[in-house]
Parts: sequence; C-alpha cells; structure tokens
Amino acid sequence: MRAPILAVLLLLAAGLTPALAQDASAPAPAPAPAPALPQKPDADTLDPIPQGTLNAQQLPPLQNPNLRSTPAKELFGRKLTPYPGRPLSIGGYADGCLAGGVALPITGPAWQVMRLSRNRNWGNPELIAFLERFGANAQKVGWNGLLVGDMAQPRGGPMITGHDSHQIGLDADIWFMPMPDHVQTPEEREMSGAVDMVAPDRLDVDPKVWTHARTDLIRTAAEDPEVTRIFVNAAIKKALCREAGTDRGWLAKVRPWWGHAEHFHIRLACPLDSTQCKSQPPVPDGDGCGHALDFWFRQATLHPAPPPVPTQPKPGVSLAALPAACKQIVMAP
Repeated sequence: MRAPILAVLLLLAAGLTPALAQDASAPAPAPAPAPALPQKPDADTLDPIPQGTLNAQQLPPLQNPNLRSTPAKELFGRKLTPYPGRPLSIGGYADGCLAGGVALPITGPAWQVMRLSRNRNWGNPELIAFLERFGANAQKVGWNGLLVGDMAQPRGGPMITGHDSHQIGLDADIWFMPMPDHVQTPEEREMSGAVDMVAPDRLDVDPKVWTHARTDLIRTAAEDPEVTRIFVNAAIKKALCREAGTDRGWLAKVRPWWGHAEHFHIRLACPLDSTQCKSQPPVPDGDGCGHALDFWFRQATLHPAPPPVPTQPKPGVSLAALPAACKQIVMAP
C-alpha cells in the first residue's frame, strides 16, 4: 500500500538523528559548503490518510518466520497482543520495538481513536498518559477532543504499511479535525476522511479550513515537557510562525516535513526507565521560522523532477538490524 521511507541525510547542525525520516528540518542559510538537504521520502509520509476497513482480515501465518531474510515488519505486523512485562521502549523511533505496550482506550472523555482496523493504538504508558493529559488540556483551549490516528503496533517495530517511525510506542498522529459531539460508529472511524489544511499551491494554509484554534492546539502539545518533536507540513509551520505572537519558545519543537497536511505527528522523549531507548538531540536554537523555511517552498522541493531511473522498492529491514532484545519480543507467543 505504501513504500518504506528513504533514509534522510544527517543534518547535525539542525539537531537531527540518523535514519529517522520525519525528523528532517529545513537547513538554515549557511556559507558554503551548504549542509546536505533532506531527501524526499516515498509516499508513505504523504496525505491523504487512507481509509480503513470494516472487514479486517488477520494476516496468514508465515511459512518460515525464522528465515533471516524475513522482513521484521512481517513479524511485528502479525502480533496482535503486547509483549508482557515491564514497559520498555527499545531502540530508535525508526529502528526499535516495544515491551509492555498498553492500548489507548478507543473512546475517552477527550479523544476517539480512528482506523481501529489497523490495531495501532498501542504505546508506552508514557504515551497513553500524555494523550489523556493532552486531550484534557486541548479542551481547555476550546478544542472539543482529539481524533487519534496511528500510534504503534502492540509490540512496536516496523509496520507492513505506512510509517518508518512509530516503532517504540512514543509517536502518535493527531488529526486536524476536532472530535465530534457523539461517539463515532465503526464505519465513521474507518471511512471518515481527514481534511487537508494546506492550500492547493502548497505555499500556505487554506483559509477556508485553517483556524487559529489549530495553532492553540499545537502550542498546547508543544508546551508539554514530555514532547520532543511535532511534525507538520511546512505551510502549517509558516502559519504557526505568523500566528504565534511574542510567545515563541514552543515553536522550536515544531518541525516541517512532507505531507502532514491532515494530521500532526507528536513524538515524546525517551522515558528515563527505558535505558535502551535512543534519544534525539535537542531541537536547534531559534524558532525555525523565517529563512529556516526557505528550502520547503522552493519549486524544486514543491514540484521535484522525477528521478532519471525510477526508484525500486527496498526490502524491509531484517530483524537482525533491530536491537537484539527485539527478537525475543517479536518471537514470543
């Protein structure tokens, strides 16, 4: 349904970590030699959010799951229950797994989970606690409640479709639409479409749908001390810069990335008790506005030329490429 994300080049000066698509931010102007620019990923970070299904089918068992060539995503994607024991986020956001995962209840006082057929409403208990806290705080600034998209699989790890990250139970997608005033039916949760907040020319937000309430919503998330990154479309970052006023400290956490026009992606810092979790560097100095966004609005970025040779899908990473503990977690019953 989607292809894995291409690796993103390091931008150490911008506070990025290796191999984390969705961690790239536009390089600030600098004397030659210029820093490397983030490579555009395949369509797996691009909106629209795909519809779900009312007739979810369990994946057939693998004939030989122990083969070294078996992509890790095929193993983790077949686990429907969490690994028991102490909650631990292991490895990096794009190369790790999750022990002791907890499911976010599909309906709460300030949230509803979307696309239930995907079984991706799992996370480290720190993420569950954050979403409960964020939903309540969002209501205080006038947001009716959260529509929660993908979090992680029961045992984290790579996904068969979609994200390259979301592997250690510390990432969550939040739709830019407020929760409705009723508990949604399964059909509504699976088939409702999210709304694109960005204008057709991709240069700014669409004034027909964007409201300042969404700036308040993102600010509320960014001001939570557990949040380390929030990914949005560059046009949305531009709007946030314009609407932030004089209180701008929270803007540094909000980073531009392709897609993310219908939802924003929240990432939490590694919990202190997850000693094998790979933390990200601190965000760069400054608010990330002004010329820091120039790269994202170049014509070559907005409308890239097709590659001279079509890119071929890459095989998924093997279990051996993940932390050693992930083998035990995914192979356990």
